[in-house]
Amino acid sequence: MTMIDGRRARGDASRRIVLAHAADLASMEGLDGLSIGRLAAEAEVSKSGIATLFGSKEQLQLATVAAAAERFTATVIVPARVQPRGIRRLTALLDRVVAYSEDRVFPGGCFFSASAADFHSKPGPVRDALADQLESWLGYLAASARFAVEQGELPGLDDPDQLAFELQGTFEWMNLMAVIREADSAVHYGRARTAYRGRLIAYGGDPAIAELVLVPGAALGSDS
Repeated sequence: MTMIDGRRARGDASRRIVLAHAADLASMEGLDGLSIGRLAAEAEVSKSGIATLFGSKEQLQLATVAAAAERFTATVIVPARVQPRGIRRLTALLDRVVAYSEDRVFPGGCFFSASAADFHSKPGPVRDALADQLESWLGYLAASARFAVEQGELPGLDDPDQLAFELQGTFEWMNLMAVIREADSAVHYGRARTAYRGRLIAYGGDPAIAELVLVPGAALGSDS
């Protein structure tokens, strides 16, 4: 029988709690400005405890990026994967990524948008980790569009990578304006959904499917 190390289990639980607070704080105050003292107060953990868990500020930042990526995946990608590959999954991804900002999965809006702005001119492992996560998401969007092309669902699309670039650009502007003009956030979320719908239809997507990106939380039917 494998014995469970109680100290390790407690350490893992503390680590999860600290990282959840770290990701939330970073989305509002910046990942580079994340301090052990501020985080200790927010998470109700001692400074020495955080230092023991992570060792350095850079290691804390890297672990925070990884934890934020897990939350993003659980919120956006995993729910969309119930849809078959192709336009249905792409549409679900677009619906979920708007909801991710709209529902304030991170209180400051998109963790990665905020952190990338914070680190864009600061070379090093943290910037590299952020770039890797952003490129991974963009690649996933492009792959979903590519499946739709291969299945004849977006017959007018020649460059899935370009479409993914444009879709993400829409998201970045939507998230930025929704955060800094919170009173008008519903307008910006609505415009993003309209833009997504228009792009899919312009490339020959079925309007009956593309329409669903206009409806927050709408359920997508599946042919599988």
